[in-house]
Amino acid sequence: MGSTYDYTREITETTTPVGYFTASYAIILLAVILTIAFVSLMVLLFRALRKYLRSSDVRSEKAAAKISLGEAIKENRTRCKMTQEFVSEHLGVSRQAVSKWENGTSDPSTSNLIAIAKLFEISAEELLKAVENTKNE
Repeated sequence: MGSTYDYTREITETTTPVGYFTASYAIILLAVILTIAFVSLMVLLFRALRKYLRSSDVRSEKAAAKISLGEAIKENRTRCKMTQEFVSEHLGVSRQAVSKWENGTSDPSTSNLIAIAKLFEISAEELLKAVENTKNE
C-alpha cells in the first residue's frame, strides 16, 4: 500500500496559533468594556450636572428660608420686648451669635432653637412653621 499524506498536520502547521486569537479577542473585549464604562460615566456626569443646574430655584428657596428663620427669631424677640443681649445671656451665647441668627448669616443649633422657642413661650414647631409659611408664600 502506498503512503498516505496527512493533510491535518499541514493545516495545523500553517494556521496561526489559537492563543493569538484568544489574546486579541480579550484585548478587544476589554476595550469594549472600558468604552461602555466611560460612556456610562459621562452620561451619569451629564445628568448630575443638568440636575444641579436646574436646581437653582431650590437653592435660592433654601437661602430665603434661612433669612426667614432669622426674621422669625427677630420678630418673636421684638414681640416679647427682649434685647439681643438678654436673649444671648439667657441662652449662654454671645450677642453676636444672636445677631448672626437674625441676619441669616448662621443658624442656631437644634438645642438653641428649642431654648429660643421656650424663651419666647412658643413651641419650636410654631417657630419653624413661621419659616415654612414664609417659604410657601
